[in-house]
Amino acid sequence: MSGAKLVQGNEACVRGALAAGCNFYAGYPITPSSEIAELMVRFLPDAGGVFVQMEDEIASLATVIGASLAGSRAMTATSGPGFSLMQEHIGFATMAEVPCVVVNVMRGGPSTGLPTSPSQGDVMQARWGTHGDHPSIVLAPSSVGEVFNLTVKAFNLAERFRTPVTLIYDEIIGHTRESVVFPDSVDVISRPRPNGDPSTFLPKAAPPDGVPPMPAFGDGYRFHVTGLTHDERGFPTTDPGQAGALITRIHDKVTNHQEEITEIETLMLDDAEIAIFAYGIVGRSAHEAVLRAREAGIRVGMIRPLTLWPFPYHQVGEVAAQVDTLLVAEMNLGQLIGEVERAAAGRSEIVGHLRADGEPITPTDLVAAISGAGAVRT
Repeated sequence: MSGAKLVQGNEACVRGALAAGCNFYAGYPITPSSEIAELMVRFLPDAGGVFVQMEDEIASLATVIGASLAGSRAMTATSGPGFSLMQEHIGFATMAEVPCVVVNVMRGGPSTGLPTSPSQGDVMQARWGTHGDHPSIVLAPSSVGEVFNLTVKAFNLAERFRTPVTLIYDEIIGHTRESVVFPDSVDVISRPRPNGDPSTFLPKAAPPDGVPPMPAFGDGYRFHVTGLTHDERGFPTTDPGQAGALITRIHDKVTNHQEEITEIETLMLDDAEIAIFAYGIVGRSAHEAVLRAREAGIRVGMIRPLTLWPFPYHQVGEVAAQVDTLLVAEMNLGQLIGEVERAAAGRSEIVGHLRADGEPITPTDLVAAISGAGAVRT
């Protein structure tokens, strides 16, 4: 381990990407993610990589996809308006099964909104922003150290499952500076590669785990890339059987490995009567609120998903079966509260604590909300 360093959240993202082997970045600056581009242009060339500033976010992700097809570990970063522009290409990367990482440092919206203020308003867009039936992998750190760790994980999951992965955090985390001890090295997963005869290679013939091997352009394997439904040769088809099998496989290769993907944190749930469900920066407030409430004799705990999608329905359901009330705290008008209700399935009361005015939810806010939610004292 190297010594502790005082770094900003966006810098931790860059450090995580470089540690994970990122060697291509294309992007367009936008508050509050611009530091990622600024640092990438400084550090990536020295690491043997390529940085390209594009004319907009649409071109940025298109270029990232092309670089990934050529064998690069590629990423881009943006915020809400740019994330909206990337949605068509996120769908293309999903259908064509192209690994890439998209970082969305959230700010207030809709539209230009509150460019320098925090928000959690993009979490449903990160799941359903592109069209059609598709899987989504979305990771949500709550600290500078977790930004580093989950950036590495985002690259590994993108490569492992041949799919775009979104890392989503807000302006506060992006601009907060914390002391972090970075590891000297990290485990790096690479995309599966073919090793058979190129003359008989079927680019979309998948093994049992649902993830086909992926050659790079120039490796000697001929393959077709398309956003249309396609057969095992990679060529477009409208045959219902082949189209349905493709869409199902692309979905299942993620959902069938949810235990491998999903990560949560829990706190003091053993005897809790109330649990706070929170993520990202609100997860930090929830952690402190739990400690304060416990000092006041209130039996409260916390569940914090680091993986927003696939949503941890099973884990949230288990907590709902244990407590009387789940307090869902979000910096939006209620985007994941519906998923919590679905997971709870009537086993506990669901109460929302929601805020969408550009200000963070504080521990004091949550302690007051807990007290108003029928808190039980020991």
